[in-house]
Amino acid sequence: MADKSLTHLNERGEAHIVDIADKQATRRRAVAGAELSATPETVTAIMGGSLKKGDALAVARVAGIMAAKKTSELIPLCHPLALTHVEVDIRQADSGTIAISASAETTGQTGVEMEALTAASVAALTLYDMAKALDRAMTISNVRLMEKTGGKSGEYRRED
Repeated sequence: MADKSLTHLNERGEAHIVDIADKQATRRRAVAGAELSATPETVTAIMGGSLKKGDALAVARVAGIMAAKKTSELIPLCHPLALTHVEVDIRQADSGTIAISASAETTGQTGVEMEALTAASVAALTLYDMAKALDRAMTISNVRLMEKTGGKSGEYRRED
């Protein structure tokens, strides 16, 4: 079983970036999800491409990809990574919910969970931004890691 101590704290309890120099480079992949809840009319407008600001789905996908690439600039203790692949998928889950899934991949010494989570979050925020004129009561929720592979801690898959 993997060590469960907080690796971003040094022996004095101070925050620091983890030294990954001795870690083995492996292929790593993470998938994260998020949800945007809105009125059925707003969901229809987003999914149907009828927003005044343009194609919200295309803009949100690109925003999510860009966010994954910028994760180390947003999250202070994340290492900058050479991502080999990022994908953002947006689909209608039901009449009032849009589901966002983001995957990130690399071959490196540390995982890509934060990149996938950042991509899903920023894609959801972008959809909110593009549709806020229709529905300011939209809610972004359920941001979570769905699965990860690679690295010393092995595989993880959310059960719910």
